[in-house]
Amino acid sequence: MNAFKYNVLPKIISELDPNFRPIALANANFLKAVMNSNNPEFVVIAIERNQGIFSVYKTYIFNESENEFEANAFYIERLIKSLLWIKGGWKIVFGGPKSIADYIKACYSIGGLREFDREFMTRIYEKEFVVEHTSTSQILDSNEVSKPLGRHLEGYRIGFDAGGSDRKVSAVVDGVPIYSEEVIWHPKLQTDPNYHYQGILSSIQTAASKMPRVDAIGVSAAGVYIDNRVMAASLFIKVPKEDFDHYVKDMFIKIAKDLGDIPIEVANDGDVTALAGAMSLESNQVLGIAMGTSQAAGYVDAKGNITGWLNELAFVPADYNLDAMVDEWSLDYGCGVKYFSQDAVIKLADSNGLILNSNLSPAEKLEHVQHLLYDGNRTAERIFDTIGIYLGYNIANYANFYDINHVLVLGRVTSGEGGVRVINYAKHVLETEFPELAEKIEITLPDEKSRRIGQSVAAASLPDITIK
Repeated sequence: MNAFKYNVLPKIISELDPNFRPIALANANFLKAVMNSNNPEFVVIAIERNQGIFSVYKTYIFNESENEFEANAFYIERLIKSLLWIKGGWKIVFGGPKSIADYIKACYSIGGLREFDREFMTRIYEKEFVVEHTSTSQILDSNEVSKPLGRHLEGYRIGFDAGGSDRKVSAVVDGVPIYSEEVIWHPKLQTDPNYHYQGILSSIQTAASKMPRVDAIGVSAAGVYIDNRVMAASLFIKVPKEDFDHYVKDMFIKIAKDLGDIPIEVANDGDVTALAGAMSLESNQVLGIAMGTSQAAGYVDAKGNITGWLNELAFVPADYNLDAMVDEWSLDYGCGVKYFSQDAVIKLADSNGLILNSNLSPAEKLEHVQHLLYDGNRTAERIFDTIGIYLGYNIANYANFYDINHVLVLGRVTSGEGGVRVINYAKHVLETEFPELAEKIEITLPDEKSRRIGQSVAAASLPDITIK
């Protein structure tokens, strides 16, 4: 498929990535053309996840008589990809032209463009992934539900945050952290699940040694967790499937039992990011974005609840440039992981002549660029400015799916001066291109301590217990 003909050149152009094409601008341009055409066609997309919950999205495309199939197909495919990874689900129901439905079915077929997405969702929801075509009138409205998360502060608690480059743990007494530590590790490179088990256990035991007892353990980790079981997580990407099923799925449950049947609650790190933001801001409608080994995200709604959505923005399209970097896991181009993580820093350094030692780990490469930034290196400055440009334009895109009043940005990428530059450029983009959003949305960068350990402290509040 050719480049999307409705792409728009942004007003804020990065020196390091001048070919970045913001989705929010392109989609707005496409929809404007659609609504100015003859007889725009109304379409409805429903994504079904667990317990019969449907997320429904309504939009318009060109009528088939306009001969705009390629533009329609591009717009709908990227939109469904976004909805799938934001909402999560095992079934796509498309109400609209059969030609577009057939294209989506081909994309999500075995061997199709989105086979990774298909297999991932099949594994997560334990149902065979399907795409169905129907009329718009047959799709009912969303039946979304949300539920409370965390904010339990009583007692002696441990909060553990399992990152891809470091693991953080906090000992928390009645909501006050009395001890925190970070330990560098490399879980994504390890095939032996005992490496992960021993690392997690060691951190939790260290925190436990700082308190007279442990009443509960809360865990924040990248991936999908159901009933405290690991359904999918990049931390264990090198672990063979048989070992994953045997040793990894119940790893956190086993650790809690080994420590004396301590109550444990495991949550996606994105949701804990949003929870940390809501708690620190004392507000709701918070989209939390953690920029670390990958991009994690979570959302707290107007009620202060989580939605049950997948919120995997790492796989959500962030750029309509067809020549954008391809994610080696999903094999898709222009996805969030390459724009809001240490991968983004390394990508921009490599493509702009900033030589990084190939013997360094990704985390060490990030740290090296951060040191260069501190020393006033111009390319390093522009790297974090560019990530800020990415962020500003993509907040505008995320606002089409989330009702946002606050965006809280966390993670190792935002440490030090880099985080300040990211936030400043994101705000500049919103003020320049999306003034209404700039007035509504506050982009917040926590203080350095909260930025680095905030998730582990919020994680400690996850289990709901009664202290006897």
